Amino acid sequence: MVISSSNHYSKSNLDNVKIIPENKKNLKRFTQNGQIQIYQSSYRGSYSSIIRDSLRNAALGRKVLLVQFMKGGVNQGTANAVKLCGNLTWIRSSHSFDQYNYEEIKNNKILKESIHESIYKLWKFCKKELLSGENDQIILDEIFLAIEMNIIKKDDLISTLENRFMSGDVILTGTGIPKELLLMANQFTELRS
Repeated sequence: MVISSSNHYSKSNLDNVKIIPENKKNLKRFTQNGQIQIYQSSYRGSYSSIIRDSLRNAALGRKVLLVQFMKGGVNQGTANAVKLCGNLTWIRSSHSFDQYNYEEIKNNKILKESIHESIYKLWKFCKKELLSGENDQIILDEIFLAIEMNIIKKDDLISTLENRFMSGDVILTGTGIPKELLLMANQFTELRS
């Protein structure tokens, strides 16, 4: 017989719900990882709703990390993160593809290496944050483009996601999503114009 009322159960079966104090130290707390959410769009720059939601979550008291791999900012990078709402840390690559035209990057090997190094440094920071469990939500914007360009290894991302320690959600965005990552997702959303 199943009784749905917890009040009825606890009043009538007090001896069944008693916890013996000496056994409390042997109990282990299990934490569950949050969901992996993937947002795909056929074009770049279509994730304003995710940024809006991250601001709302931060204003509601959740600790949020928003990382934009392919967008650059003036004096950005991990050392110059922007803090918003007290709980949102917004980081862009200190050197990015959006700051230069394609021909300039293509013809300048040193510039291209500098951009790759900046994006990879950002990824190393993200790995630490994913494994630390200190954030309620982490958004990795355009990480699939960084994988496509061989700046970040797909297997490294998969391994990090499998070993992450956080109860919040991880949101990944991009255009071309590897099949292995689609299979890991708890939620997949395709944004259309």
